[in-house]
Amino acid sequence: MASLPARPHLAHSEVPRRESKAEARKRLLTEAVLASGSATAAELAQRFGVSLVTIHRDLDELERRGVVRKFHGGVTAQPSGVFESQMPYRLASMTAEKEAIAATALRYVQPGMSILLDDSTTVLAMVDGLAERAPLHVATTFVAGMRRLSELAGDHDLTLIGIGGRYDVAHDSFVGVQTNQQVQGIHVDAVFLSTSAVSTTDLYHQEEQVAALKREMLNSASKRYLLIDHTKLNRRALLKIASLSELDLIITDDGADPDVLAAWSEAGIAYEIAQRAV
Repeated sequence: MASLPARPHLAHSEVPRRESKAEARKRLLTEAVLASGSATAAELAQRFGVSLVTIHRDLDELERRGVVRKFHGGVTAQPSGVFESQMPYRLASMTAEKEAIAATALRYVQPGMSILLDDSTTVLAMVDGLAERAPLHVATTFVAGMRRLSELAGDHDLTLIGIGGRYDVAHDSFVGVQTNQQVQGIHVDAVFLSTSAVSTTDLYHQEEQVAALKREMLNSASKRYLLIDHTKLNRRALLKIASLSELDLIITDDGADPDVLAAWSEAGIAYEIAQRAV
């Protein structure tokens, strides 16, 4: 198994942690800018009920994180999907939807299977439920997933296969040529993955190394499951990973655009709607 980085990391049972008021505002700021494409600082200050000084401080921090770009008097979104690569936001966003999607996905995991999990926080929500479906062989590149699986393996018949390579801090995951080669060297019963953008016909990601790895993961599995919350639907990013017709099932939440679902039905693309807890 690949050795884990020494960098301190919260266990799955401790994340997503409670956001501070300032962090919650930064997350909502990011979502607002992504939705509109751009905004002025004055508009954002009025929308969030804070001073211009506070907004500029928040935007400076978001620009430092690579989420947005500031210009005189306002801000624009970074290229599609940059938001999704920021780990703190990924852990804190759309948690109810992710939990519902993960619970649905777990129905497709049976004892004795070998499965592959990507580095998405949607798939991470499946991990605790895997203990009830042991014995399992579980392979992943995601350090957060490895840590939680290693904890569960002490009391459950879970065989963890850590896929290594070059450690990417932003994704808390292994990526690169070595990682791709290790994925090529295994074959699993099922892969569960997510991505940053899904159109009516294809799935995409904005980063070359991530897109290449997800492609290899799809190639390594007999069954292919895409777990995607509704905010990532009807979007495109730079790189196409695969056509949706190559998947066995898409699992999304009940906030999905009906027009997208209708297009999938017409194209014969299989999907399932996960109902959020009331």
